[in-house]
Amino acid sequence: MLFFCFVLSPYLSGQSTYISDLDLRDKINGGLLGQFFGNLNGLEHENKYFEEPGNVDVYVPDLSDGAFTDDDTDIEFVYIYHMVQEDETMLSYPRIKELWKENINTKIWCSNRYARDLMDLGLEPPQTGRIALNPWAIFNISGQFLCEEFALIAPGMPQTAANLGAYYTHVAVDGEPSQTSVLYDAIIASAFFEADMNELIKIGLSAVDPESEIHSIVSNVEKWYQQHPDDWKTTRLSIKEKYWNGQWGSPGGSNGYRTITAATIGALLHGKGDFVETIRLAFNFGWDADNIASMVGTIMGVLKGEQWIRKQGWKIKDIYKNTRRPGLPTDLTITDFSNLHIQLAKKVILENGGVKVTENGREGFRILTQPAKPIEALPEPLHRIQDMRRHWWPILVSALKGTDIERAQAVYVATCLDLVTELAITFPEDWITAIDRFKPHYEKLFKNEQWSIEAKKYFEDVIINKNIDPLCPFDYPTFRQID
Repeated sequence: MLFFCFVLSPYLSGQSTYISDLDLRDKINGGLLGQFFGNLNGLEHENKYFEEPGNVDVYVPDLSDGAFTDDDTDIEFVYIYHMVQEDETMLSYPRIKELWKENINTKIWCSNRYARDLMDLGLEPPQTGRIALNPWAIFNISGQFLCEEFALIAPGMPQTAANLGAYYTHVAVDGEPSQTSVLYDAIIASAFFEADMNELIKIGLSAVDPESEIHSIVSNVEKWYQQHPDDWKTTRLSIKEKYWNGQWGSPGGSNGYRTITAATIGALLHGKGDFVETIRLAFNFGWDADNIASMVGTIMGVLKGEQWIRKQGWKIKDIYKNTRRPGLPTDLTITDFSNLHIQLAKKVILENGGVKVTENGREGFRILTQPAKPIEALPEPLHRIQDMRRHWWPILVSALKGTDIERAQAVYVATCLDLVTELAITFPEDWITAIDRFKPHYEKLFKNEQWSIEAKKYFEDVIINKNIDPLCPFDYPTFRQID
């Protein structure tokens, strides 16, 4: 696929720009406070408003009890903490698997839950987020609610931010959901130096695959906003009519990329640069409202900065309580949490060509800014089936004679990739033994609610009935040999 890069703002032209230490801290802290406001104040509105919007008339940001771990921030917390501890901005996928098994076992859902269960079967990212192996990965919003903090550590560097976000969110998603990581990380990174919301959204669009559905979703919401700039309810109705399908567990559901991406862009545009109004509208757009509010809160927090937020007189207690992620500190302050990001941001700036400088008596950095451009094309086809089969075939052949968990993994992967016939005929005794090793995992994985009725029948035919020539329900090309 051919990509074209358009420079959309003078500061994103490959030149450098200066940010003082104080302003860097102000922007990062503002983004985190905005994220906490949106996430934690939004919990009471989560999945409450579907057919009709919410009716929150007055919103006062409040962290009077401090902040606490929730999955909109605490999976990133695991990464950020260990990126600092290990002095590594791009943790290896084997290391990420270790961190999930040590720290991320409860209070996770949908695609993240399934990815974690696949790790128990021995799989590593990004295989845990591949569409052919994780039935949630094709639509789930994990790509957007686990990406904000990677942009906070890449100020003025939308391409670096997008690369970081996509890399880490590929643990659980692929395809269109990964494009949302790229979209929002480019916006947040650019918000350190660009204040105009319309321009920020253009920058975000220039970072996604122009052929993606995400690109068309954002463009449609922009169009609806231009038609009714003072009527957010009409935009919300257009989103509902175009993208909402009334189902949980689909692209157009409350946890699907279509609805949530559209609602997020709608709140950003109709908020018109007002911090409180943007988050209030995020609540009222509904669906997975805390996810929407967390994202818009981060963006608005970077734009406004911590000092502006503090001047509003809102109650903010300097506590970040970890109750969910064992192995990480349990009693940090919000300041401690922010300092992790500030430390990483300085590292990322230097790693990407920036330099430490003093200008006008103020210490800071000269950042080598980047153009926003597509960093990841949509896979064709989305399930990557031929590449997946080539990657897995030699692994499966070896695994059938390996440990119990390797044999169980071989059965799972072969079944998902429609390689059952080839393996079962070539290695009949090993295949039967491997099926027995997989059966303890059957209920957790193949009985998952996200698999279709047809897929569940197929899995039962393979695992329970031991049919070596099942009729695969997936739209895969016929497999007969590996190139």
